[in-house]
Amino acid sequence: MIRIYNTLTKTKDEFKPITPGKVTMYVCGPTVYNFIHIGNARPMIVFDTVRRYFSYKGYEVNYVSNFTDVDDKIIKGAIEENTTSEEISQRYIAECKKDMEAMNILPATKNPQATQEIQGMINMIQTLIDKGYAYPVSDGTVYYRTRKFQGYGKLSHKNIDDLEGGHRDIKVTGDLKEDPLDFVLWKPKKEGEPSWPSPWCDGRPGWHIECSVMSKRYLGDTIDIHAGGEDLIFPHHENEIAQSEAANGAPFAHYWMHNAFLKINNEKMSKSLGNFFTVREISEKYDLQVLRFFMLTTHYRKALNFSAELMESAKTSLQRITTAAELLRERMASATSDDLTASEEAKIATLNQFRSNFEEAMDDDFNTADAITAIFDIVKFINTETDADSSKAFLQAIHDEFYQLADVLGIILVKKEEVLDSEIEDLIHKRQEARKNKDFARADEIRDQLLSMGIQLKDTREGVKWQRV
Repeated sequence: MIRIYNTLTKTKDEFKPITPGKVTMYVCGPTVYNFIHIGNARPMIVFDTVRRYFSYKGYEVNYVSNFTDVDDKIIKGAIEENTTSEEISQRYIAECKKDMEAMNILPATKNPQATQEIQGMINMIQTLIDKGYAYPVSDGTVYYRTRKFQGYGKLSHKNIDDLEGGHRDIKVTGDLKEDPLDFVLWKPKKEGEPSWPSPWCDGRPGWHIECSVMSKRYLGDTIDIHAGGEDLIFPHHENEIAQSEAANGAPFAHYWMHNAFLKINNEKMSKSLGNFFTVREISEKYDLQVLRFFMLTTHYRKALNFSAELMESAKTSLQRITTAAELLRERMASATSDDLTASEEAKIATLNQFRSNFEEAMDDDFNTADAITAIFDIVKFINTETDADSSKAFLQAIHDEFYQLADVLGIILVKKEEVLDSEIEDLIHKRQEARKNKDFARADEIRDQLLSMGIQLKDTREGVKWQRV
């Protein structure tokens, strides 16, 4: 039984899909005006892992995550570069997909773009007007009547009367509005901005309506899970609920999942503090598998602190995992006996317990931190319970368990082949020649030289292995 902490109910609720065996999931994606930052990466990694676990449990997952490709920041970037908003957004969608692939994030079932869904937005806005939930004003702006929706505030657990008095974050200036709390569904174009024709004016949609429409089109009126960062709970997700439930006459999402904030050295990430990092910048120092692993070492609902020390620790931990996988592959390649021995059959029961521990952690609101503990149990098992005499059947059973559970977390156990530059390859060759000639002093000298260059050598029966340190 999978239990999910539901922001809507503030409790861990048993997951019961709308359609047995299937999961519909919508995750708010980035606004594509630049390279994605590590704050964007957390929900991408977290909810990709959630999706992977549902698939592991046998569900068919329809996973939709959008790109917001019309926005003030995109328009600003286009003006600064003397190009179009479309050129800016398409460029950074392509760059975002490169970063997502490097973080081993599975492609979404669908990545809708806001600018390709304009007619659907116009249709939903017209429905809201027809039902009395929205109204156009003389300049062509269309507003949502916030107070008309009886359930407003149920996700953020805010009282609408308190919003009037103290929360200005959803108020939009404009003398033509009926109520200060009403928010924009459609706004008139400004000079130099992209726009689309509508019954009210040439203009563009408000941000909130985009996700309501894309979720409806690709997943239906009611979905299983809606997810994103906790900064989206209010007003974005609250407004989505108001729009979708008023327009569709049905509950919007049964489960609302939100990941907590990412901090940098215990401070909020911001460009003004000089602690703003893009995923691309991180990739210059670390394999993005390290970033993914780091993100999963803390439960998604807990604030996550990013620092160089913690990333180094994550790198070391991930190396322990991949080194164990490499050892396992080596022993499989050299195993001489085929069948399980009696003692190995007894050990398989321990292996099965690791899977149970993994599933227990993931069933409890996707506790990846505890799931990783089960992965390290397997690492220890490989290091202590396998040897040169282990049977192929035993090693294969461990391999299947290890790789399947690691894949749920998106951990790649086979290191990518990395091409060394010619100078390092030449030094490794010279060291092998020195060892062949029994000039061990020279071999040790070269080994130490390579270590100073960040290359650690390991002599094995299969030949010399290397890794970066």
